[in-house]
Amino acid sequence: MTRMRAESLWVPVAAVDDELEREFESRLAECSALAVRVAFSVLRHREDAEDVAQDALVRAHRSFHKLRNRDRFRAWLVRTTWRLALDHRRSEERRKARELDHQPLLTTVVDNAEARERADHLWKAIDALPEKLRMPLVMFSIAGHDVAEVARLMDLPEGTVKSRLFHARRHLQERLQWIR
Repeated sequence: MTRMRAESLWVPVAAVDDELEREFESRLAECSALAVRVAFSVLRHREDAEDVAQDALVRAHRSFHKLRNRDRFRAWLVRTTWRLALDHRRSEERRKARELDHQPLLTTVVDNAEARERADHLWKAIDALPEKLRMPLVMFSIAGHDVAEVARLMDLPEGTVKSRLFHARRHLQERLQWIR
């Protein structure tokens, strides 16, 4: 009977770290654009979306070794990015409110651009949707994911995603029927 040496069972920490790093990098290559799209769907400002996505990816890197099921990394990253984007938007709204309190109100001249006005109304209507309807709608209609992918990313059954898309569209149609 041969004896196993203790050294043969020992795996250097650096080797484990390198393997985790390679796995994270491969998942990152698949998901980095997704993080930007999710953040942009909430913030609608490219630079802010990139900043929020970067924060989400940094958090993902720090926590990757703690994930029990790394196959669910995309869904975890989407939820993290979504929450960070909402937090960013809220903090921007608070900052703007503070600035308005400290500055005289400036009047702005609004262009007579009908397309811009429609887009503003559409985004306000989307923002007014409950989050459970807004997130699938944005991911499906704006980010371009199919129903199956939205279901997987949100950890929901496909039927639930379809139902939420139907209800979100119906709410938008009711709110925007006067625009035609």
